[in-house]
Amino acid sequence: MIGIYDQKSRIKLLIVAVALFIAAATVIYTNILVQRVSEREQQQIALYAKTLRYVINTEEQSNVSFLMDEIIQANKTIPVVVVDGSGSIVDAKNVNLPKGLSEKAATSFLRREISVMKLQHQPIVIDLGSSKNFIYYKDSALLAQLRRYPLVQLAVVASLGIIAYFAFSYSRRSEQNRVWVGLAKETAHQLGTPLSSLMAWQSYLSESDRFKDEPIVEELGKDIRRLQIITERFSNIGSVPVLKHENILRTTQNAISYLQSRVSKKVVFEIKTDLPTDTPALVNIPLFDWVIENICKNAVDAMDGRGSITLHLRRPVRDRTSIAIDITDTGKGIPKSRIDRVFMPGYTTKKRGWGLGLALAKRIIENYHKGKLFVKWSEVGRGTTFRLVLKG
Repeated sequence: MIGIYDQKSRIKLLIVAVALFIAAATVIYTNILVQRVSEREQQQIALYAKTLRYVINTEEQSNVSFLMDEIIQANKTIPVVVVDGSGSIVDAKNVNLPKGLSEKAATSFLRREISVMKLQHQPIVIDLGSSKNFIYYKDSALLAQLRRYPLVQLAVVASLGIIAYFAFSYSRRSEQNRVWVGLAKETAHQLGTPLSSLMAWQSYLSESDRFKDEPIVEELGKDIRRLQIITERFSNIGSVPVLKHENILRTTQNAISYLQSRVSKKVVFEIKTDLPTDTPALVNIPLFDWVIENICKNAVDAMDGRGSITLHLRRPVRDRTSIAIDITDTGKGIPKSRIDRVFMPGYTTKKRGWGLGLALAKRIIENYHKGKLFVKWSEVGRGTTFRLVLKG
């Protein structure tokens, strides 16, 4: 069972790795395109500058009109501001000036644009002999979009990766739910037939003169009632259990009372409470008893049938409306590297067993009771504390 889950973890890592590879490849390719477009725009501006210098220095403007039309006026994408040697703005092209600006406001706007242009590119100097002009420019809107595009790509790929990851996790949980429900319903069905037979035999024996006063008949009746409770538990898996406000101290005591007579006499149970004795909690008693039984049986196994189990009822520090039950044993403890795995279906340190007890307990508390079940503390060689949180 663990191997299957490890395989699924590797599949998740593979999905993330593929997403990162696609993202890296597209970013690299986009950066190559950005570099090419940037070089092309720099060449355009250099040609623009040469043409402008030629036009300014040529007296026969009629002979160079084609240069004005084909090169200077052809630039419709790259923002350009031309400044003379005294710092005055001579011309501006492809700069999105807001409408309605006065001449002074427009000049201030263009000077702010020049500040931005200086951060991107060094100005191109046009030597006119007796004076100099400076051409300031910045990336076109297309190039600016291409520079931002890798970030968009990364966001898209990351989103797809996250969606795939959670879809895979949801699919796995749905599969687990179907397995849980199917197994539970089939178990309840299989228990039904022999249980009915046992009930009939117990009724026959109790009415028989030969066995009427035999203690074994009474014990048989207790075990039959226990089997009925177990059958009810399995029937509740996959259904919406009925939760009621029950006296949590008395409910916990009843669960431990039944369990105590069926484990080693060398295991000492103790129940402590910081709550008023009539404090209620929202529980389904058959399922709650099952959780306590599973946790305590794991504790008994961890102690090799010798030690103490303490159940402490209290209010959590951060949520005074809830009720916490700390179940502490004096067993072997859980290594830190394994704490996250103890609730995984199939995880067990015992030679026998399916490793479903704690996984089932967590499902009952978190899915059906809307509470929490987690390892609060554990130390190898000293023991473990499980915390169970219920709604008050």
